[in-house]
Amino acid sequence: MQATAPLISTALFLGLTAGCGSPDSTHSTAVGTEPGNTTEGTIEERPMSQRIEKTDDEWRAQLSPEEYRVTRQAGTERAFTGRYWDTKTAGTYKCIGCDLPLFRSDAKFESGCGWPSFFEPLEGANLVEIEDRSGRMVRTEIRCRRCDAHLGHVFPDGPPPTGLRYCINSVSLDLEAE
Repeated sequence: MQATAPLISTALFLGLTAGCGSPDSTHSTAVGTEPGNTTEGTIEERPMSQRIEKTDDEWRAQLSPEEYRVTRQAGTERAFTGRYWDTKTAGTYKCIGCDLPLFRSDAKFESGCGWPSFFEPLEGANLVEIEDRSGRMVRTEIRCRRCDAHLGHVFPDGPPPTGLRYCINSVSLDLEAE
């Protein structure tokens, strides 16, 4: 049992510090906060009425170069550098691409990973989970259901009541302060 402790510690460290990458799989699950409020399918199976589609040129005109790199190319910002990683401002965090409300500040917690971390999304936030096998590990990528923006990843090491840690790039969010 003690021989596995370094492996577990290393895996946890990699999970906390891993950057975001492109998924090798497009299998996705839409998630909300209520049990049973998930649907499985591919990104392309989302209802068109809920989707925002733009050309790369339109996204580049709307987003800063860093916002584009992270949200449209599944990049990541450096840890401890984003505008929201340590903010305590009350409000609602919305998708930078389409203004869809995603998280409340009262679900934000200090995880020590260097990115804004939340233990749950807003009910009905319509996030999509995608299996991500990049970076020599399996993890779950989080995307905006409406505009398909890459937001970050979710890990099963968060606090109660969910036990989840939504590790989100600041640059993919816009905070609407109360």
